[in-house]
Amino acid sequence: MLVTLTVWFSVGCAGDGTGLDDNGLPVGTGGLPPAGAATLSGDAQPIFTANCAFSGCHGGTSPAQNMNLGSGLSFANLVGIASLQVPGMQRINPSKPDSSYLIFKVLGTHSTVGGVGGRMPLGAGPLSAAEILTLTEWVENGAPNN
Repeated sequence: MLVTLTVWFSVGCAGDGTGLDDNGLPVGTGGLPPAGAATLSGDAQPIFTANCAFSGCHGGTSPAQNMNLGSGLSFANLVGIASLQVPGMQRINPSKPDSSYLIFKVLGTHSTVGGVGGRMPLGAGPLSAAEILTLTEWVENGAPNN
């Protein structure tokens, strides 16, 4: 099953109905964000480093799911790699956030595609709407190793 992620930005005055949708993503009336804005090194990696890439999670010598998200390692462990929890789905499917398991995990909707476990980051608060948007934009841009 595919879930389409539509992310909207608000443009205009306060009180125009801007908020978050059921997945915690920004909703508004201003149109789609510009594609291709997010990079791995400048945008996605800082999110991985701050929330995921530490010992006991997705860092260190024995990372969870054999997925090290440390700087210089995250691309090789994510992009085009089959998910261990849902082998028919890639962790990151370039240009396709609606078929990238990592996006489902950070949204907490992974069970809709046969995933298991908790919402990522596990044991911490969920990523912010802005962080999820950044990861989604990076994937939409083809998930380049930039």
